[in-house]
Parts: sequence; C-alpha cells; structure tokens
Amino acid sequence: MSPHSDLRPYLRTLDAETLADLLHAQAERDPELRHSLELRAATQSGDVSEAHRLLDTAVTDGNVEYTAKIGAVLDTLQRMLDAGSRADLAPLARRTVDDISEVLEQSGDHPGDLADRLDRAVELYARACAARPPDPEKLAGWILEVEFDGPGRPVIDLAEFATALGEPGLKRIKSTVDDVLAANGPGHRRDVAERLREQLAEVLGDVDELVAILSAKPPRVDVSLKIVRVLRAAGRHSEAIAHAARALTHDKNPPAPEPESETARRRKEFDAKPDRETFAALREAATADGKWTVQRRDALACLRERAAEGVEQADELVRVLLDDGRPDEAWRACVRFGASAELKLELAEQRAAEHPAETIPVFREHVDELIERKDPQAYQDAARRLKLLRTLHKRAETSEEFTAYLAALVENHRRKTRLITEIRAARIAMPKAVTSPRAPR
Repeated sequence: MSPHSDLRPYLRTLDAETLADLLHAQAERDPELRHSLELRAATQSGDVSEAHRLLDTAVTDGNVEYTAKIGAVLDTLQRMLDAGSRADLAPLARRTVDDISEVLEQSGDHPGDLADRLDRAVELYARACAARPPDPEKLAGWILEVEFDGPGRPVIDLAEFATALGEPGLKRIKSTVDDVLAANGPGHRRDVAERLREQLAEVLGDVDELVAILSAKPPRVDVSLKIVRVLRAAGRHSEAIAHAARALTHDKNPPAPEPESETARRRKEFDAKPDRETFAALREAATADGKWTVQRRDALACLRERAAEGVEQADELVRVLLDDGRPDEAWRACVRFGASAELKLELAEQRAAEHPAETIPVFREHVDELIERKDPQAYQDAARRLKLLRTLHKRAETSEEFTAYLAALVENHRRKTRLITEIRAARIAMPKAVTSPRAPR
C-alpha cells in the first residue's frame, strides 16, 4: 500500500470498538492528539456551562492551548446549532467573539490562526441570534461598538444579523451611521459609516439608495456590475441597460492611470476575472499590505453575487473558500448556491465523519444517480454508498429513517435484480418483503 493511500475506506469497515482501541492507543503515544480528544470529550455533550468553563480557564498570556480551547468551544456551539438546540446560545457565542477579539488586540497575533476562529465565532453568533434573538437595541449597540470603537476586527456583515436586529435594531444602526456621516469628517469612523450605509441599503431593500451609493464610488468593473445586478433584481431592466452602456463608454475613455500598489493591481485583476487564481494573488498582496480583512470581505461578496448566476460560478466560490481554509463556509455555499453534484459529493465525503446528518441527502442523490446508469459497476457502487448511508444514519441516530429509505428504494427498483444482488452482497439487511432475485439484470 502506498504511503499516501487513503485509509478511510478501510477504516470505515472496522467496528466502533476496534476504532476506539486504535485511536486510544495512538493518543497514548501522541500528547497533542490526546489533548485534542480530551477537549472534544469535554464539550461533546453540548453542555453550555462546560463551554463557559473552558473560556474561564483559557489563560491567554503564553498559553499555547488557548486556540485549541477556543476551537472546542466553537465546535460545541456549532454542534448545538446544527442540532437545533433550544438553549440560548447567543451569550456564549458573543462571549467567545469578545474573548478572541481581546486576545488579538493584546497580542496582535496568536498561534493557530486565531483570526480565522474570530470570523467563525462571529458567524456562529449570528446564527445563535437568529435562533434566539436577543434585545435588538443591545445587539445593535454591540455591533456599533465593534465597528466604530473596535480595533478593526471583526468586520460585521449586517445581512447575517438582519433577522435578529429587526426594524428597531436596524433603525438604531442607521441613526448612528447618519450622525457620523453628517459630521463630514474624514477618517476611520467615516469609512466604517459608509460601509454600513451600503449594507443597510442592501438589507432594507432600498434600491435607489444603494444605486446612489455605488454610483458615487470610483468607477470599477465590479461596482458597475453590481449596479446592473441590483437594478435587474428590482425589475428595472431599462435602467440596468442604460447603466451598462454608460459603463462601457467610460471604459473606452479611461482617465490617465495613477501609480498602483500591488494590492490595487491584484484587485483590478480580480475584478476583471474573479476566480481562484486572482483571489489567491489578491490575498497574498493584501496580506502583505495589511489590507486583507477588508479586501477579503469585498472579494467574497463579489464571488457570492456571481455564485447565484449558475453552477460554474457556485463551484468557483466553493473552491475559493476551500483554498482559504474555510470548509464550513464552503459547505454552506455549496448547499445555498447549488454547486455541481461532483463538488457537493467531494465536500460530503470530507464532512461525513463530523457532520453525518448534513451529508445524508447528498449521498442519497448520488445513489439515485448511480442507479439511473443501469450498469453492473454503478449498481455495485450504489450498494457501497448504501452501506455508507447506513453508517451515517447510525451516527446521526436516525437508523429507522435508513430502514424506511432502503425499503422504499428497494420497492421502487425491485425489478432491477442485479442491483438487489449487489445490495445483498454488501451485507445490507434487506426488507423482508423483498424476494431473492431470479436472474441478473
């Protein structure tokens, strides 16, 4: 066997007790693995108080375990949110965001790429707020404090908090934004207010305001395209066509170029051709210039807009998120925008161990696709997938659903005797009503 062979297919054939013994033995030899498993065990039950205790004991000064503990807390939050927990998780999620922000502000950097965990914590806080909305005025106050008085991170996306903010919270934010802009003073606060003003226009569906904001920006391809998309989405097609024509005219008579920074040059390349390659080049340049947080947000916003246009664009966004080390965001983008079946299956295979319930629908679709091919190899592959589905349902504690699913599938394809033979060969218990096949097909 090659040193680089994928052992997961073999490991899936082992029973849970054998796997537990192997993992325990390795953990005894590997302190880092043992520590990681202990953290997961501490929060596996979804105990909110245990997660708070982990934060209490996460000593920040010189503690290399801090990032691991934060990861365990975030894993707990995500498991409980994915399971539809009725617990109010917003306080824990907000505390995690504030805690990470404080550590980053004090240290400037931290082992374990803590900035990425901050982004994940904000995302989970938004989900927790949507599930159990806090007081909208207080939530708005927190967002304003983070944006205007914070160290520049995290950067809040109002769309993620819009449901929890509701009309009162959005009104509070708009009032503050208007006051800052009315002061007409340059600097960080005005930059933040202008960004929030644009987000408010999008969230509130104020097309005229949004178009005015975008039109006031320096002419860029991505800005023009966004204006056209906004107008088209609002059904204002003649205006969209007119704007596109004006943009083309401007491109034919561009102003004299000014010296560009490397980040500006890479951003221009990305705007002209938003894809994995130009995104990676932009990330390298903007990171070196200390501008990646804002550039990343804008670049991903562009890719998300394009992802709604078709499968190819959705795949591009998902691949970019994977390259950026954000598999959870990639999965959600895959589901939301409808990525290709091949990419969805690829991600499902990566997530099956940690998130079995999420991946079951993908593997069911793949089974249907294999059966439709109507050839012996495809039937054999379908049987293997059914065996995996049985395991996933067991991990998700929905074994009865698999039994009902298999019974319906077998009943629907009972005349495909070769398929039935392959399912039996895979040692999958068949519904009692299914008779033995008489002849292969």
